[in-house]
Amino acid sequence: MTAARSGLLVVDKPAGWTSHDVVARVRRLCGTRRVGHAGTLDPMATGVLVLGIEKGTKLLTFLVGLDKAYTATIRLGQATLTDDAEGEVTGSVGITDPAAVAAALPSAVAALTGDIEQVPSSVSAIKVGGERSYARVRKGDDVDLPPRPVTVSRFEVLGVTPTTAPLTGGEVLDVLGVLDVDVEVEVSSGTYVRALARDLGAALGVGGHLTALRRTRVGRFGLSDAVPLDELVARIEAGADPATCILPLAEAARAQLPVHELSVEEARSLGHGQRIPSGDVRAEAVAAIDPGGRLVAVLDESRSIARARVVFAPAG
Repeated sequence: MTAARSGLLVVDKPAGWTSHDVVARVRRLCGTRRVGHAGTLDPMATGVLVLGIEKGTKLLTFLVGLDKAYTATIRLGQATLTDDAEGEVTGSVGITDPAAVAAALPSAVAALTGDIEQVPSSVSAIKVGGERSYARVRKGDDVDLPPRPVTVSRFEVLGVTPTTAPLTGGEVLDVLGVLDVDVEVEVSSGTYVRALARDLGAALGVGGHLTALRRTRVGRFGLSDAVPLDELVARIEAGADPATCILPLAEAARAQLPVHELSVEEARSLGHGQRIPSGDVRAEAVAAIDPGGRLVAVLDESRSIARARVVFAPAG
């Protein structure tokens, strides 16, 4: 098998797969161990998962902090241990007056919009005392994570549907009224949508958790840029070259970062480890692309003299 092309692969992750499962599958499909991702999606979630292939893994550093967009369904009336549908039900208040809860939604959503302090979900991958928070929760430990600043730039209610849910998490012995709220959110990196569901339910006094989550955008990469995983597998197993699905380095960098179009002399200087003057854009991550269209480096151009953060191509 020929060496895999370097670049980014945008996958539409199916439900039931972990992000690591997708990475492992793509490693086999592309014939390389050098595959990573730019932000975990829970197994329940679907949607945009950005993968770096070969040298594309070096780009992931500059993508993990990008803002993200989701569609989600929040169930009001029940709380769970994991703040989503995969966790044990920890509280069932129920909704006896759906109209009243729906009327209170706008103000509760507004309070969770903008720059807020959010306590991450206790089953997040945040480390506590050197151990992942979710691992401690699974052992029965109490986890108290500190709030962190996040930005919810958009939190829009699309629809509200009264329905019912089992009163218990196992055998259906009884049902209670709940309210399913379909939303769209745009958030900064590090924001937990399931924590938004939890906090919305808490603000309304009824409890809440996620029942569906789909990531629709990472930075400028949206669902229209993503290939469904099963389609990717079918294409490659049918003989297609994996390279046809991979966005080359320069195109990938242009899609997400400001660009410094290098002269021949600048490209040569960078390739030899020398510094060059910054361009017109002052930013901590700028794609430096040579006259031949190659991504030479990602530069820190926040000051007058650029500093190479990552170098991709040798001297020309």
